[in-house]
Formats: sequence, structure tokens, C-alpha cells
Amino acid sequence: MIQGFKDFVFRGNIVDLAIAVVIGTAFAALVKAFTESFVSPLIALIGGGGPVGMSLEVDGQYFTFGAFITAIITFVLTAAVVYFAIMVPLKALQERRASGEEPEPEVVPEDIALLREIRDALKSR
Repeated sequence: MIQGFKDFVFRGNIVDLAIAVVIGTAFAALVKAFTESFVSPLIALIGGGGPVGMSLEVDGQYFTFGAFITAIITFVLTAAVVYFAIMVPLKALQERRASGEEPEPEVVPEDIALLREIRDALKSR
């Protein structure tokens, strides 16, 4: 049982996963800082009503739908970057590996192929 756990931990996938979590956390902080610095003030400027913009007070309760819109924008930005920066290149790499990375055969023009056949026929005489 212990040996199975050691194999699981020291298999390369755990290390890759740990690296992905660290990079993902750093990237999420970057996107959060972008949305807090640029998107939230823009929403507040457009919508007005409080520090996050587009908020509504009813009986002392605040409904901050501007913060919700900011969270949606953060999610969409994060998903787009993960897709285009990680998933698309990874898919291309997997397709290249699946194909065996064989170079495409050189396309010989028809006239050159015919001349080679004539040459080979003359050599065989």
C-alpha cells in the first residue's frame, strides 16, 4: 500500500499538477488585479452608485451587481487565456505526437518523376 502511494507521488504527473496550480494561482492574481484596477473603476464610472459601481441600497442592504459583473469578466478573461495560451498549443502538440511526427513526403513534380524513370530505365540497359 505504501509503495503504491510512493509511486503515485513520485510519478511526474503530481509534480506537473503542483506546478500548474502555482502558475494558475499567480495568473488568477494577475487577472484579479487587472479587473480591480481597470474593469471595476470602469463599471463604477458607467454605472455609478458606490465604490464598485452599479450597486443598489434597499433597507440598508447593498446589492452590488457591479461586483458580480466584474467577477464574470474576470472569469471570462481567465478562461480565454487558459484556453488560448494552454489548451490550443497543448492540443496541437498532442496531435503532432499522435501523428508520429513523420515529415510530409516531398512532392516531386510529374516531369521530374518521368525524367527519373527514363534515367533509371537507361541505367538498367
